[in-house]
Amino acid sequence: MSEENEEKELKIYELGYLLPSRLAEEEVGREYGKLKELIANFGGEMVSDEIPKKISLAYTMQKVVANVRERFDTAYFGWIKFAMDPEKVLELKKNLSQNPQLIRFLIFKTVKENTIATKRFVRDTPYRKPFVPRKKEETTAPINKEEIDKEIEAMVATEPVTK
Repeated sequence: MSEENEEKELKIYELGYLLPSRLAEEEVGREYGKLKELIANFGGEMVSDEIPKKISLAYTMQKVVANVRERFDTAYFGWIKFAMDPEKVLELKKNLSQNPQLIRFLIFKTVKENTIATKRFVRDTPYRKPFVPRKKEETTAPINKEEIDKEIEAMVATEPVTK
């Protein structure tokens, strides 16, 4: 009975992290392995994960390591989804914050199902043709001054003047 209670108390968490881009590929793999091992040492059960990939950051991040401020424009981003006792997550967080190789990390509650968004289908052609206004055909006769004068005289002559 106590084992069932322990399983029910496990919650699903996801750890998202950034490793410095100055690390060599082999070192990134080692750090990734160390993170998985650390989670296992705290009683975490792996659900899924993704090997860190190099990305460009949206903005420059800074971190002070050994009294030296480092700036990062690119980093290796990876994530690990795991099940763990909620009380041990705080201990894990404290341990991760002491790791000098992590630029930043985030631990949050999630669900066991796959939460990776699938890519949407994008049409190559637009849904509708773009609106193009039609050109009106103008069929106007050339202006003749004599005709205009006649029309003006006709209008003036037909209107009675009353005083």
